[in-house]
Amino acid sequence: MTNTTSKSKRYYLKASERRSLLIVGDIIVCALALLIALYVWAAGDAWLDFSIEFIRTRPPFWYFLLPLFWLVLMIELYDLRRAGSVVETLKGIGLAVLISGLLYLLAYFTSAPNSLPRIGVAVFIIVVAILEFVWRFIFIKIFTINHLMRQVLIIGAGKAGSTLVDIYNRQKVKPFNLLGLIDDDPQKIGTKINGIEILGNTQDLLRLIEEHEVSDLILAIMGEMRDDTFQAILTAQESGITLTSMSDTYEEILGRVPINLLEADWVIRSFVQKVDAGTIYRFAKRLLDIVGAIVGIVILIILFPFVALFMLIDSGLPIIYRQERLGRGGNPYIIYKFRTMRQDAERDGEVQVTSKKDPRITRVGSFLRKTHLDELPQFVNVLQGSMSLVGPRSERAELVSVFQKEIPFYRARLLVKPGLTGWAQINYQYAETVAQTAIKLEYDLYYIEHRNIFMDIIIIIRTLGTVFGFKGR
Repeated sequence: MTNTTSKSKRYYLKASERRSLLIVGDIIVCALALLIALYVWAAGDAWLDFSIEFIRTRPPFWYFLLPLFWLVLMIELYDLRRAGSVVETLKGIGLAVLISGLLYLLAYFTSAPNSLPRIGVAVFIIVVAILEFVWRFIFIKIFTINHLMRQVLIIGAGKAGSTLVDIYNRQKVKPFNLLGLIDDDPQKIGTKINGIEILGNTQDLLRLIEEHEVSDLILAIMGEMRDDTFQAILTAQESGITLTSMSDTYEEILGRVPINLLEADWVIRSFVQKVDAGTIYRFAKRLLDIVGAIVGIVILIILFPFVALFMLIDSGLPIIYRQERLGRGGNPYIIYKFRTMRQDAERDGEVQVTSKKDPRITRVGSFLRKTHLDELPQFVNVLQGSMSLVGPRSERAELVSVFQKEIPFYRARLLVKPGLTGWAQINYQYAETVAQTAIKLEYDLYYIEHRNIFMDIIIIIRTLGTVFGFKGR
């Protein structure tokens, strides 16, 4: 066991460590970009050169908040699946430049002449975008290579193990290096699951750990565990190997809960206990809801005359659409939205799920959906307290009745208030089938299990990205 112990001490970057590395790198990039922008700005100043006096007197206070604003815009790229892709990185940086540029132009044309540091802001945006791409490119080329990633064996090649292999193979950016599986079924040894080999059984575990320099074991056994398997895993842990469950790994990779692989008492054992997120969180969340609702209602008041005019020309009345939905605890409430469909969208009285390119959607309604402006009246629901800014999507009672019969744990999403936006909405968008609805439920349950005020703020920021990106439907 001496060799096993020494080799297992080799250091690998965990997901949380790679994410922390990204944040630290971005902070350095922002600080350097701000310094360069101040230097260029000072070089064009007629009175002061680059000096402490220039920094103290010329830039307004908000100018030094530009790095923080940029970090907020980069929220999407702290998802390691996106951070490991050059294409996703370019898209994320491009969207950040677009949003920051548009906001600055809006401020520039609505403020007094010569009141904004045009050169300083422009240089910062250009430099931070260039440095950000260079840093992210270095990160992709260095910190996502195999020898710096966790070296993983999966214990169990049954349904759970096979599911995890399928998920792993679908990831364009690999979360770890999957070496293989082990299983005690002699007929499986030597075979492959989607290209990943079953290397041996429990008796081979310690040998395989030493030979392959394994850093992590993923436990994917759904039934009872054999005594010798338990002892082998315990010995591996004592030598420094990290052990995680299949469900935890599933959540880490996909950001959702594996509802089809959980036992029936999971909701009681490890889910309901986490529903009460604490008094401080409830207070902070309600405060965030009230502030967000007030801002949203102000925007609603400003845009309402224009939206109403276009809707009247396009398809007539009504402007506001009212519908009964189920809230927390299954209690019904009335939701408000701008009408986006024809008045006779459900003339036969049968509830229908909205589909892609739904012919019932009006021309103005299509634009409202793409920009999510149809959701603006829901800020009234948020202020009333029947909804929150962040939570599972509210659903009609008729559909809840259908889904809870076909999808495990579906009604568990009613343990919290529905939200104007949510973890499922920003990660999966729309669902047209029961299978797709089940995937959205996995995201909803992940949010309920892990929610905190920081996560709520991230979801709100990412939602703004979908609005600017016209990703609605």
